[in-house]
Amino acid sequence: MIRTAVIMARGLGSRMRRADATATLSASQSAAAESGVKGMIPIRRPFLEYVISALADAGITDVVLVIGPEHDGMRRYFVEEAPPVRTRIRFAVQPEPIGTANAVTSAADVIGAEPFLVLNADNYYPVEAFRLLAAEATAGVVAFDRDVLVSAGNIDAERVRAFAVLEVGDDGYLHGIVEKPGDTLDLGSEAARWVGMNLWAVTPAIVNACRQVPRSVRGEYELPEAVAMAVRDGVPVRAVRLAAPVLDLSRRGDIASVAARLQDIEPRP
Repeated sequence: MIRTAVIMARGLGSRMRRADATATLSASQSAAAESGVKGMIPIRRPFLEYVISALADAGITDVVLVIGPEHDGMRRYFVEEAPPVRTRIRFAVQPEPIGTANAVTSAADVIGAEPFLVLNADNYYPVEAFRLLAAEATAGVVAFDRDVLVSAGNIDAERVRAFAVLEVGDDGYLHGIVEKPGDTLDLGSEAARWVGMNLWAVTPAIVNACRQVPRSVRGEYELPEAVAMAVRDGVPVRAVRLAAPVLDLSRRGDIASVAARLQDIEPRP
Protein backbone atom coordinates (compact mmCIF):
# COMPACT_ATOMS: atom_id res chain seq x y z
CA MET A 1 0.00 0.00 0.00
CA ILE A 2 1.13 3.55 -0.72
CA ARG A 3 1.62 5.54 2.49
CA THR A 4 2.87 8.90 1.16
CA ALA A 5 0.88 11.66 -0.51
CA VAL A 6 2.02 14.82 -2.27
CA ILE A 7 -0.24 17.87 -2.21
CA MET A 8 0.48 20.40 -4.94
CA ALA A 9 0.07 23.76 -3.17
CA ARG A 10 2.44 25.88 -5.27
CA GLY A 11 -0.02 27.41 -7.78
CA LEU A 12 -0.53 31.13 -8.15
CA GLY A 13 -4.27 30.92 -7.43
CA SER A 14 -5.13 33.31 -10.25
CA ARG A 15 -8.81 32.35 -10.36
CA MET A 16 -9.13 32.65 -6.58
CA ARG A 17 -7.55 36.10 -6.63
CA ARG A 18 -10.09 37.29 -9.19
CA ALA A 19 -12.74 39.59 -7.70
CA ASP A 20 -16.29 38.21 -7.40
CA ALA A 21 -18.97 40.62 -6.22
CA THR A 22 -21.40 37.74 -5.68
CA ALA A 23 -19.19 35.91 -3.16
CA THR A 24 -19.80 36.67 0.52
CA LEU A 25 -16.57 36.13 2.42
CA SER A 26 -15.37 36.76 5.94
CA ALA A 27 -12.40 39.07 6.42
CA SER A 28 -10.04 36.13 6.91
CA GLN A 29 -11.40 34.31 3.87
CA SER A 30 -11.05 37.44 1.77
CA ALA A 31 -7.43 37.90 2.88
CA ALA A 32 -6.58 34.28 2.06
CA ALA A 33 -8.30 34.58 -1.33
CA GLU A 34 -6.27 37.70 -2.08
CA SER A 35 -3.07 35.76 -1.40
CA GLY A 36 -4.08 33.02 -3.82
CA VAL A 37 -3.05 30.31 -1.34
CA LYS A 38 -6.24 28.29 -1.65
CA GLY A 39 -5.26 25.57 0.79
CA MET A 40 -5.12 28.08 3.63
CA ILE A 41 -8.61 29.52 3.09
CA PRO A 42 -10.32 29.19 6.49
CA ILE A 43 -13.45 27.06 6.65
CA ARG A 44 -13.36 27.04 10.46
CA ARG A 45 -9.94 25.45 9.90
CA PRO A 46 -7.65 25.91 6.88
CA PHE A 47 -8.96 23.90 3.94
CA LEU A 48 -5.79 21.82 3.77
CA GLU A 49 -6.52 20.38 7.21
CA TYR A 50 -9.64 18.72 5.79
CA VAL A 51 -7.66 17.31 2.88
CA ILE A 52 -4.89 15.95 5.11
CA SER A 53 -7.46 14.53 7.53
CA ALA A 54 -9.12 12.60 4.68
CA LEU A 55 -5.71 11.25 3.65
CA ALA A 56 -5.08 10.10 7.23
CA ASP A 57 -8.49 8.39 7.27
CA ALA A 58 -7.35 6.44 4.20
CA GLY A 59 -4.15 5.25 5.89
CA ILE A 60 -1.70 7.83 4.54
CA THR A 61 0.97 8.56 7.12
CA ASP A 62 3.33 10.95 5.30
CA VAL A 63 2.33 14.15 3.48
CA VAL A 64 4.63 16.30 1.38
CA LEU A 65 3.40 19.80 0.64
CA VAL A 66 4.82 21.29 -2.55
CA ILE A 67 5.14 25.01 -1.84
CA GLY A 68 6.89 28.08 -3.18
CA PRO A 69 9.85 29.75 -1.50
CA GLU A 70 7.50 32.55 -0.45
CA HIS A 71 5.04 30.29 1.40
CA ASP A 72 6.50 30.78 4.87
CA GLY A 73 3.03 31.16 6.38
CA MET A 74 1.96 27.68 5.32
CA ARG A 75 5.18 26.14 6.56
CA ARG A 76 4.90 27.99 9.90
CA TYR A 77 1.28 26.93 10.35
CA PHE A 78 1.89 23.20 9.90
CA VAL A 79 5.22 23.11 11.73
CA GLU A 80 4.67 25.51 14.64
CA GLU A 81 1.05 26.59 15.03
CA ALA A 82 -0.92 23.42 14.31
CA PRO A 83 1.31 20.43 13.50
CA PRO A 84 -0.72 17.39 12.44
CA VAL A 85 -0.90 14.49 14.86
CA ARG A 86 -1.85 11.65 12.49
CA THR A 87 0.55 12.45 9.66
CA ARG A 88 4.13 13.56 9.25
CA ILE A 89 4.43 16.76 7.21
CA ARG A 90 7.39 17.49 4.98
CA PHE A 91 7.91 20.21 2.38
CA ALA A 92 9.23 20.30 -1.16
CA VAL A 93 10.03 23.70 -2.64
CA GLN A 94 9.12 24.31 -6.26
CA PRO A 95 11.06 27.47 -7.11
CA GLU A 96 8.74 28.51 -9.94
CA PRO A 97 5.10 27.59 -10.68
CA ILE A 98 5.91 25.90 -13.97
CA GLY A 99 3.48 23.01 -13.90
CA THR A 100 2.30 19.90 -12.12
CA ALA A 101 4.93 17.59 -13.61
CA ASN A 102 7.60 19.90 -12.21
CA ALA A 103 5.82 19.80 -8.84
CA VAL A 104 6.04 16.00 -8.94
CA THR A 105 9.78 16.00 -9.63
CA SER A 106 10.29 18.52 -6.82
CA ALA A 107 8.46 16.17 -4.45
CA ALA A 108 10.32 13.10 -5.73
CA ASP A 109 13.61 14.79 -4.84
CA VAL A 110 12.39 14.78 -1.22
CA ILE A 111 10.66 11.39 -1.15
CA GLY A 112 13.03 9.20 -3.14
CA ALA A 113 12.11 6.16 -5.22
CA GLU A 114 8.95 5.03 -3.44
CA PRO A 115 5.50 5.46 -5.06
CA PHE A 116 3.23 8.22 -3.80
CA LEU A 117 -0.17 9.78 -4.35
CA VAL A 118 -0.42 13.20 -5.98
CA LEU A 119 -3.39 15.54 -5.55
CA ASN A 120 -4.50 19.14 -5.79
CA ALA A 121 -4.51 21.44 -2.77
CA ASP A 122 -7.85 22.95 -3.78
CA ASN A 123 -9.93 19.77 -4.03
CA TYR A 124 -11.55 17.73 -1.27
CA TYR A 125 -11.62 14.15 -2.49
CA PRO A 126 -13.58 11.27 -0.96
CA VAL A 127 -11.62 9.06 1.42
CA GLU A 128 -12.59 6.05 -0.69
CA ALA A 129 -10.73 7.53 -3.66
CA PHE A 130 -7.51 7.65 -1.64
CA ARG A 131 -8.03 4.13 -0.29
CA LEU A 132 -8.63 2.60 -3.70
CA LEU A 133 -5.73 4.39 -5.35
CA ALA A 134 -3.28 3.61 -2.54
CA ALA A 135 -4.24 -0.06 -2.27
CA GLU A 136 -1.53 -1.13 -4.71
CA ALA A 137 1.95 0.33 -5.09
CA THR A 138 1.45 0.84 -8.83
CA ALA A 139 0.82 3.82 -11.08
CA GLY A 140 -2.82 4.82 -11.24
CA VAL A 141 -5.44 7.50 -11.61
CA VAL A 142 -8.94 7.92 -10.23
CA ALA A 143 -11.47 8.23 -13.05
CA PHE A 144 -14.45 10.17 -11.71
CA ASP A 145 -17.93 9.79 -13.14
CA ARG A 146 -18.68 13.09 -14.89
CA ASP A 147 -22.40 13.05 -14.11
CA VAL A 148 -21.89 12.36 -10.39
CA LEU A 149 -19.39 15.22 -10.11
CA VAL A 150 -22.17 17.53 -11.30
CA SER A 151 -25.14 15.99 -9.48
CA ALA A 152 -23.51 15.36 -6.09
CA GLY A 153 -20.68 17.88 -5.79
CA ASN A 154 -20.28 21.63 -6.25
CA ILE A 155 -18.98 21.46 -9.82
CA ASP A 156 -21.39 22.65 -12.49
CA ALA A 157 -21.80 21.09 -15.93
CA GLU A 158 -19.94 23.88 -17.70
CA ARG A 159 -16.87 23.57 -15.49
CA VAL A 160 -16.69 19.80 -15.82
CA ARG A 161 -16.55 20.18 -19.61
CA ALA A 162 -13.05 21.63 -19.25
CA PHE A 163 -11.68 18.61 -17.36
CA ALA A 164 -9.46 16.00 -18.98
CA VAL A 165 -11.31 13.00 -20.36
CA LEU A 166 -9.77 9.64 -19.45
CA GLU A 167 -9.86 6.80 -21.96
CA VAL A 168 -10.43 3.79 -19.71
CA GLY A 169 -10.19 0.34 -21.27
CA ASP A 170 -12.26 -2.71 -20.43
CA ASP A 171 -9.08 -4.07 -18.84
CA GLY A 172 -9.25 -1.38 -16.12
CA TYR A 173 -6.19 0.50 -17.37
CA LEU A 174 -5.72 3.99 -18.72
CA HIS A 175 -5.40 3.96 -22.50
CA GLY A 176 -5.12 7.70 -23.11
CA ILE A 177 -5.95 11.22 -21.96
CA VAL A 178 -7.79 13.94 -23.85
CA GLU A 179 -6.49 16.94 -21.90
CA LYS A 180 -8.59 19.71 -23.46
CA PRO A 181 -11.46 17.90 -25.21
CA GLY A 182 -13.13 21.03 -26.60
CA ASP A 183 -15.14 20.04 -29.68
CA THR A 184 -13.15 16.86 -30.30
CA LEU A 185 -15.61 14.81 -28.23
CA ASP A 186 -19.31 14.73 -27.53
CA LEU A 187 -18.90 15.54 -23.85
CA GLY A 188 -22.29 14.05 -23.06
CA SER A 189 -21.34 10.70 -24.56
CA GLU A 190 -20.26 7.50 -22.84
CA ALA A 191 -16.78 8.01 -24.30
CA ALA A 192 -16.44 11.17 -22.19
CA ARG A 193 -17.94 9.72 -19.02
CA TRP A 194 -14.71 9.34 -17.01
CA VAL A 195 -12.79 12.48 -16.16
CA GLY A 196 -9.63 13.28 -14.26
CA MET A 197 -9.45 15.46 -11.15
CA ASN A 198 -5.65 15.34 -10.78
CA LEU A 199 -5.59 12.44 -8.35
CA TRP A 200 -2.76 10.08 -9.28
CA ALA A 201 -0.56 7.30 -7.96
CA VAL A 202 2.96 8.04 -9.15
CA THR A 203 5.80 5.53 -9.51
CA PRO A 204 9.44 6.08 -10.54
CA ALA A 205 8.44 5.44 -14.18
CA ILE A 206 5.96 8.31 -14.01
CA VAL A 207 8.51 10.56 -12.28
CA ASN A 208 10.91 9.78 -15.11
CA ALA A 209 8.25 10.81 -17.64
CA CYS A 210 7.72 14.03 -15.65
CA ARG A 211 11.42 14.79 -16.05
CA GLN A 212 11.26 14.20 -19.80
CA VAL A 213 7.92 15.74 -20.80
CA PRO A 214 8.28 18.93 -22.88
CA ARG A 215 6.53 22.17 -21.99
CA SER A 216 2.88 22.27 -22.97
CA VAL A 217 1.23 24.92 -25.11
CA ARG A 218 0.66 26.80 -21.84
CA GLY A 219 4.41 26.84 -21.26
CA GLU A 220 4.26 24.42 -18.32
CA TYR A 221 5.35 20.88 -17.57
CA GLU A 222 2.04 19.04 -17.19
CA LEU A 223 1.51 15.84 -15.21
CA PRO A 224 -1.36 14.54 -17.42
CA GLU A 225 0.87 14.94 -20.50
CA ALA A 226 3.68 13.10 -18.73
CA VAL A 227 1.34 10.23 -17.80
CA ALA A 228 -0.04 10.06 -21.34
CA MET A 229 3.53 9.89 -22.64
CA ALA A 230 4.33 7.08 -20.19
CA VAL A 231 1.21 5.16 -21.26
CA ARG A 232 2.26 5.45 -24.92
CA ASP A 233 5.65 4.06 -23.91
CA GLY A 234 4.00 1.01 -22.34
CA VAL A 235 3.85 1.97 -18.66
CA PRO A 236 0.70 0.39 -17.17
CA VAL A 237 -1.51 2.88 -15.29
CA ARG A 238 -4.53 1.58 -13.38
CA ALA A 239 -7.77 3.51 -13.82
CA VAL A 240 -9.89 3.38 -10.68
CA ARG A 241 -13.48 4.20 -11.65
CA LEU A 242 -15.41 6.04 -8.94
CA ALA A 243 -18.90 7.52 -8.86
CA ALA A 244 -18.42 10.06 -6.07
CA PRO A 245 -18.30 13.86 -5.74
CA VAL A 246 -15.22 16.06 -5.39
CA LEU A 247 -15.41 19.53 -3.83
CA ASP A 248 -13.64 22.20 -5.86
CA LEU A 249 -12.24 25.30 -4.14
CA SER A 250 -10.74 27.12 -7.10
CA ARG A 251 -12.79 30.36 -7.10
CA ARG A 252 -14.19 32.73 -4.50
CA GLY A 253 -17.70 31.66 -5.42
CA ASP A 254 -16.84 28.11 -4.33
CA ILE A 255 -16.06 28.98 -0.73
CA ALA A 256 -19.63 29.11 0.59
CA SER A 257 -20.67 25.81 -1.03
CA VAL A 258 -17.54 24.02 0.17
CA ALA A 259 -18.02 25.40 3.69
CA ALA A 260 -21.62 24.17 3.74
CA ARG A 261 -20.60 20.65 2.72
CA LEU A 262 -17.78 20.47 5.27
CA GLN A 263 -19.67 21.95 8.19
CA ASP A 264 -20.21 18.60 9.93
CA ILE A 265 -16.61 17.43 9.52
CA GLU A 266 -14.05 18.04 12.23
CA PRO A 267 -10.65 17.64 10.59
CA ARG A 268 -8.05 15.53 12.40
CA PRO A 269 -4.89 15.79 10.32
